[in-house]
Amino acid sequence: MKRVITAVVLVPFALYAVIWAPPWLFFGAICALACICFHEYATITKTFAPLGYVAGLLFLALSLTNAVPILVIVTALAAMSTSLWADDLKQGMERASMLLLGILYVFGSWSTATSLHNLNPYWLLFGLTINWVGDSGAFYVGKNFGKHKLAPTVSPGKTWEGTIGGAALTVVYGAAFVVAAKLGVAWWMGGLLALLCGSAGQLGDLAESALKRAYGVKDSGTILPGHGGALDRLDSSLFSMPALLAFLNLFGVTPHPSL
Repeated sequence: MKRVITAVVLVPFALYAVIWAPPWLFFGAICALACICFHEYATITKTFAPLGYVAGLLFLALSLTNAVPILVIVTALAAMSTSLWADDLKQGMERASMLLLGILYVFGSWSTATSLHNLNPYWLLFGLTINWVGDSGAFYVGKNFGKHKLAPTVSPGKTWEGTIGGAALTVVYGAAFVVAAKLGVAWWMGGLLALLCGSAGQLGDLAESALKRAYGVKDSGTILPGHGGALDRLDSSLFSMPALLAFLNLFGVTPHPSL
């Protein structure tokens, strides 16, 4: 019941932020979500969060500009420098690596949300919802027909049957979405994009599960009753949004420069 109540409360806010909110409010929402996700990531991995927030917000502000490559390099050097004050240098270097990974994983992925929104807000909605639809289909099919485990070490509850069922529903949803939203691509392209992005989202879900298991954590946080943390709810989207942007560029649909 908590999951349903949380979804009912959050979905209208999400729709408003993506479709109707003014640019400054949309960008503020992206920054807030990214900071919450990174806070959970930094808590799990015990990385130096202050540097992550500064570099990550700069990443969002400068996304897809010529300043990004040098920003990544400077951040990597700054992260590496934090290990100099660690009592255990090996552990310090590992945490520095996880810090850089977290910045790219969280803030880098959210920067693609801005690009998708600039292209068309409905492309961002596509990237955010595709995995939620797929997860629902996978849960239903897996619960009723699942027998073969997908990745038992990382996520014991996932099955191949559920994954296939979720993928099928995702393709139907994607094909219908691009037509209903008038995104200018054929229905079969919408289905293909949905399948590709849904697959990327599945990897994102498993990757976050692997991260939590590696650090002995059950949930990334408690901010969303019934869902766990923001990272638990958005782990698939952090993979599917960059994948969608990459495929749109590959297929010749190019976004405008980020705000």
